[in-house]
Amino acid sequence: MSIQRKELLVTSFALFSLFFGAGNLLLPPLLGYNAGDNWFWVTIGFMITAVVIPIIGILAHAKLQGTLYDFGKKVSPTFSLIYCIIIYVIAVAIPSPRTAAATHEIAIHPAFGTSPLLTSAIYFTLVLVFVLNRSKILNLIGKFLTPFIVIMLLAVIGIGLSSSSFTPRLSTFETPIVIGILEGYQTFDAIGAVVVGAVIIVSLNFKNMKVSQFESKRKLIRQSGFIAGTGLFIIYAGLISVGAYYGSEIQVDTKLNSDMQRANLLRGISIASLGEFGNTVLSVLISLACFTTAIGIVAGTADYFRGLFHKSQTAYVVTAIIACIAGIGVGQLDFNSIVVVAIPVLLCIYPITIILIFLNVLPEKLATPLIFRAVVIVTFIFSIPDVIGFISPSEGLKKTTDFIPLAKHSLGWVLPALLALVVTSLVQPKQKTE
Repeated sequence: MSIQRKELLVTSFALFSLFFGAGNLLLPPLLGYNAGDNWFWVTIGFMITAVVIPIIGILAHAKLQGTLYDFGKKVSPTFSLIYCIIIYVIAVAIPSPRTAAATHEIAIHPAFGTSPLLTSAIYFTLVLVFVLNRSKILNLIGKFLTPFIVIMLLAVIGIGLSSSSFTPRLSTFETPIVIGILEGYQTFDAIGAVVVGAVIIVSLNFKNMKVSQFESKRKLIRQSGFIAGTGLFIIYAGLISVGAYYGSEIQVDTKLNSDMQRANLLRGISIASLGEFGNTVLSVLISLACFTTAIGIVAGTADYFRGLFHKSQTAYVVTAIIACIAGIGVGQLDFNSIVVVAIPVLLCIYPITIILIFLNVLPEKLATPLIFRAVVIVTFIFSIPDVIGFISPSEGLKKTTDFIPLAKHSLGWVLPALLALVVTSLVQPKQKTE
């Protein structure tokens, strides 16, 4: 069955918008600002964790066409169940409320002076309305909201770069690629891939699009992933470069917390490129980008628990309501506080998520249950020092991690995981013949 161009564009736009939220808009400009003349190398690192790995995650979904549970079931059913619950709890407790916090701080409070509680309450009430009408999610986001978001982003980036005659300042980073990789963690895009990829699959089923066969659906999801990934690459590279080139004109107050630095820099860039109208554009842009991401997170979480309770619509509705209530509660915190709380959680769960994404796109003969178990266990063990080092750094821990390659960059799990994959692949055939 051929895939119609309209279905492809709608799905691609929806996927892009479900990815693109608060962190995706606020993080890149300040990253470019601090990277200065090394902005290109920072961009390369950022793309690895914020574009390449998430799109591989979408390819894994295209192959599996199931739920998040399918990503980890080869390790063990119990592991997969625990992993899914942790991922969805993280999703509704951190990135979803973060979208409300960003919307309040940048778009709502400067204009209306309202309280964070009022903003979060209205925001997640609207999110709940859309999630409970999930059959319309693809159409609404793909046909209307995303094109508007993309046009505004390209206007800010295009006008900003074409009108800039500035020279990037000297970089403050010693290892720009590594900084970019770790900053890409904060977008939550790898976690987003395993969450919103399932939303796309379920939405295709709900919508009864002309994509019913497994191969046709896989082709649609894969092509949509590549188109959305290309869009993310262009937008991220543009935002990072604009931040770098405007660094010499827009001064960021280092006394402010990180979220206000990000907001002020992005506001300064918008005004410099679009005039005072840029403030309005930024407010609308933040609100829409955050809102579509929150919809994807809550819908994905509700979908999972609906499946867990034998496709119960009641479970879907109750989960969506609980997720929105949690969003109202945590969304009252400022953006930076949510980012800081997220770091140790990400250092633990992100490596496992990345490994599961890569293992699920490998051919079946290279991704057996034994390999899944070995690589995931090794990844988990070697990510523990990163978490402990962030929460409670000590000289003893530092001396221990000095022996682990890349550990000083919070990437000590990478080589051990690769080694576990190679060794297990070599040992496995011998075990089969015994």
